[in-house]
Amino acid sequence: MNEELIPIQNLIYEIRGKKVMLDFDLAKLYQVETKALKQAVRRNIDRFPDDFLFTLSQEEYNSLIISIRSQFVTMEESRGKYPKYAPFAFTEQGVAMLSGVLKSDIAVKVSIAIMRAFVRVREYLLTTASFSAELKELRARVDLLQREQEESLEAVNDLSEDVRKDIDSLYLAIGELAERIETKKNEPRKRIGFK
Repeated sequence: MNEELIPIQNLIYEIRGKKVMLDFDLAKLYQVETKALKQAVRRNIDRFPDDFLFTLSQEEYNSLIISIRSQFVTMEESRGKYPKYAPFAFTEQGVAMLSGVLKSDIAVKVSIAIMRAFVRVREYLLTTASFSAELKELRARVDLLQREQEESLEAVNDLSEDVRKDIDSLYLAIGELAERIETKKNEPRKRIGFK
């Protein structure tokens, strides 16, 4: 089942913050001409409010075509594949309505597959968002641990520096004491007793 949904999932685009399918892709899936699909929609336009269907602006369409063509190895592969004029973009609800307008067995079967593809895309996005949140939390924890480790190393270095200074002071004191003892050894001793 997943293998048949993948080609459909690849035809779902995000435009204006909505997941949509374009009329020429849907026409291929429904095995009708794009012109016939658009005529059926125009005859039943009252079934397609703005949240079901919208027409891409020429800039949106050009941008989309450029991004799609960039996935092909050469421009020759994609030349003539896309219509010249901006297409209709159908949301998930618009696609569901479209199957009722086209009224064919193929339309019903394809609509079911498309609905499943939309569900899979939604599930994927939810899973990805969940993983992203978990990764963000893990990164924050790693950063915190790294900062704590750096602070601990600084503290150890400061402590080591203090210990080194104390040891140096101790050596100096021992050295001075050794000098005094040596000097006292070399001094003549006072005699105790009777003369």
